[in-house]
Amino acid sequence: MSKHISILAPMHATLSSVDVPHQIFLRINDFCRYQGLPPVFEVELVGLTREVPVYGGTYTIHADRTIDEVERTDLIIIPILCGRAPELLTGNEDFIPWIQQQYRCGAEVASLCVGAYLLAPTGLLNGKKCSIHWHAVNEFRQMYPDIHVVDDKIITDEQGVYTGGGGFSYMNLILYLIEKYTNREMCVLASKMFQIEIDRKSQAPFVIFMGQKEHGDDLIKKAQEFIESNYQEKITTEQLTSVLFTDKRNLERRFKKATSNTVGEYIQRVRVEAVKKGLETSDKTVIELMHEVGYSDSKAFRGLFKRITGLTPVTYRNKYSRNYPSV
Repeated sequence: MSKHISILAPMHATLSSVDVPHQIFLRINDFCRYQGLPPVFEVELVGLTREVPVYGGTYTIHADRTIDEVERTDLIIIPILCGRAPELLTGNEDFIPWIQQQYRCGAEVASLCVGAYLLAPTGLLNGKKCSIHWHAVNEFRQMYPDIHVVDDKIITDEQGVYTGGGGFSYMNLILYLIEKYTNREMCVLASKMFQIEIDRKSQAPFVIFMGQKEHGDDLIKKAQEFIESNYQEKITTEQLTSVLFTDKRNLERRFKKATSNTVGEYIQRVRVEAVKKGLETSDKTVIELMHEVGYSDSKAFRGLFKRITGLTPVTYRNKYSRNYPSV
């Protein structure tokens, strides 16, 4: 029996994240036909209305059916939404009770990248892990404290609720679902046909640490600015408390709440980000860059770098350096 897939066509959707999954799932049906097998997916675009304007009306998505016309489905795909978080639900509110009802009736739900902003209000992510674009992690955590946001994984899978990390890495979630609903052979075939790198599990190599400063705590902003101006030096919590005229317990509590990092973790991430920039733009050795940001133990630093980025310093340089030879 084929699986019914409902790809949502909400307001503010990005066109590619609606069209690409639609194409890939239909292509799997073609692969099945070539092998003399019946199609495995029934794929439809589902909207609140039949005609859905996106990009301010530049494009229109023509939905196959509206939510009122879909009695049961097996998998709901929530595409990427474009815009500011508070505005993403505007015009999309009626999807929420429909998603909840379909899930209660046995449907699974998958959000692509910041499509999680439409999934979160359903409550289906509460107490579960959620992968979202690294740039949205801190804002999403503050908006939905009951959701366990992971900023390194590309895919999460819990109790029939899936989330996929940012940008075009959502295609890895599509491959994951294809394998789950069909088999590994079909997943590999789709990977090769669409040239998607299979089994990529982490978005850590792509993260740009920009500091989390949208929290509104002026004391912590001053602490962050001090760290970012003096990261080459040895910085202690005691030094920060002295500069900021506060006590250690208050600083540590507020810092963790505001940035989702301890003071020590924040210092490490600022330093690693500086080394990443050096690896991308300079010819300095890893040892030179490491010393510049205040580390002396090369083994410990390489371990820290890999834990944060998912890559060794040499692999990172080979991947992103401006001097890396191109074809």
